[in-house]
Amino acid sequence: MDAREPTWNPQPRIPALALPPLACDANVHVFGPLARFPFDAASAIRPGDAPKEALFALHRRLGIGRCVIVQSLVHGFDNRAVQDAIATGGGRYLGVALVPADVPDTELARLAAAGFRGVRFNFMTAEAVARDADAVLALTPRLARLQMHLQLQIEGPLLRSLARLVEESAVPVVIDHMGRVDASQGPGHADFSALRAHLRDGPDRVLVKLSGIDRISRRADYADGIELAALLAAEFPAQCVWGTDWPHPNHSHIPDDGALVDALARIAPSAALREQILVRNPQALYRFQPD
Repeated sequence: MDAREPTWNPQPRIPALALPPLACDANVHVFGPLARFPFDAASAIRPGDAPKEALFALHRRLGIGRCVIVQSLVHGFDNRAVQDAIATGGGRYLGVALVPADVPDTELARLAAAGFRGVRFNFMTAEAVARDADAVLALTPRLARLQMHLQLQIEGPLLRSLARLVEESAVPVVIDHMGRVDASQGPGHADFSALRAHLRDGPDRVLVKLSGIDRISRRADYADGIELAALLAAEFPAQCVWGTDWPHPNHSHIPDDGALVDALARIAPSAALREQILVRNPQALYRFQPD
């Protein structure tokens, strides 16, 4: 997509699936407005504004009552846009920050007090794993003191090389977008097997976001991505949360967020399973205040 073009659909279809009260969209971003929250100079992408007001309107349209906003590389370590949205969200919006591994304790404490429940690191190349994994692991005891978790965006083939970080983390680890596996390879592929092994080995410590069916699939109907998400939901119901990944930066197309909601009918076919993934699991992980 061209620089500064919107990456989101302003009029997604209204979902046919009614979500449970307080359903949580656990993976979104906010961008800008640029005049107030500049992009990070190192960001390789320059999407159009996706401000908090557009996010709040989307959630009203989709029937979503809670949300976790994840800081993006678009704004780098400047978490102000997310913090501003949290402050406006009436307790129903929390955050995950982007920080350097040597972030001072004072800054971590400030972020925790502002409503950030975890920090995110990106491991999209083997070089990033070799350079940063040990430092991130060393950070986790400091996160534990603040009840913050570790969120990892991992490129599928690197799931195995991050085993030590996942296994030895002092805090829960949340794996983004189903490990960004290639859905066309099917559930028997080594990358998906590695993801399942992490979840199986850490039932009290490792969770996965059933987000990104539109990223891991190359099909127009996302059927193979939905299949993998449904397998994870069935096998690890207490370790799954879900998100739209709005506003879909750095993508091949603009997904319809209403269609992503409706895919939950196939990912989590029963109302009880949707209640667990959309309400109970996010409540436990992110510690939303009771309404």
